[in-house]
Amino acid sequence: MRNDREYLHELLDGGEFRLSRLDLPDIDNESVIRVNVPDIVEQETCLFHRGVADGSDYLGMLHRYVKAGMKERRPAPVVRFADGEYAFYQFTLGCNGLYRQVESVAAIRRAMTLHIDALRRLAAGGKMAPLIFPGNIGREKKRGILSLFRRSVGGASAVSFLNFLQDNGIDLTAENYLPFYVVYAYLTSESFARLVDGRKLCILNADCNPGACREWFSRFSSRPEIVFTEIPAEYVATRWEAMREGILGLIPPDTDLCLAGAGVGALPICVDAAGRFSIPVLDAGHVLNMMNGREDKSNGSRLYTLRKSQGVMSAPGVKAVP
Repeated sequence: MRNDREYLHELLDGGEFRLSRLDLPDIDNESVIRVNVPDIVEQETCLFHRGVADGSDYLGMLHRYVKAGMKERRPAPVVRFADGEYAFYQFTLGCNGLYRQVESVAAIRRAMTLHIDALRRLAAGGKMAPLIFPGNIGREKKRGILSLFRRSVGGASAVSFLNFLQDNGIDLTAENYLPFYVVYAYLTSESFARLVDGRKLCILNADCNPGACREWFSRFSSRPEIVFTEIPAEYVATRWEAMREGILGLIPPDTDLCLAGAGVGALPICVDAAGRFSIPVLDAGHVLNMMNGREDKSNGSRLYTLRKSQGVMSAPGVKAVP
């Protein structure tokens, strides 16, 4: 492993990336912040590539990427990474949060070669969306300026995840990076709903309420043909190699786009399904709970998923988990 400066530090110092506030039109984060821990507001600041002016540019980039993947029938995986993934790639059981992701540290180690291969394929042609904000990269104010410091050895954070990527020859670039919350904002947008109108949408999840999902899209006057492929509720991250063919074999070959909800297991599912069917496969996570009318499974609402006309749709005390 490297002993030099953190990869994120290099990206910021070199000017390739910057930290900036993610402003998106018509998004209502205030209602989520009011019922959450105060520090969650830090997550509105994220990593931007120097060639991207604002959040709307990222939304447009993602829309064009997904649209081209559907039209041209080409693999287009989009995967998010946050605390659970950061813990997984540090070989710790901290990845077992809202859901049971892994059985043991030994199981993580056995699955790691598969995950590294999937990460390399994702970086080469897909979009990775890690949650990177001041609170999980060790940014703090000192003497009026922001300084970057190294977290304790073995700590799982955005810094440790990016170091893991570089240690395995994977670079973060303008082509393969998206801010984490841009994915949520896009999947809850009218643009996405209209894109899938009349198309075959396959939901890869442990459960699905097709009626609730249809009602979700109908609010945007969108009527996709929704099909459901069930995946296990546990241990997809460590058992994907054994279950791959059984699950991919259930996806209709004429599917236009997939939405996946599999926690840490979303990476291999999205990359493999996108490659097998040459379509976009997006790691939807919490948004699938919203579509199913089960926000309670996520402990309430999340940032960048509500519009100003919607207001809060969950009870006070939601947990600050992305």
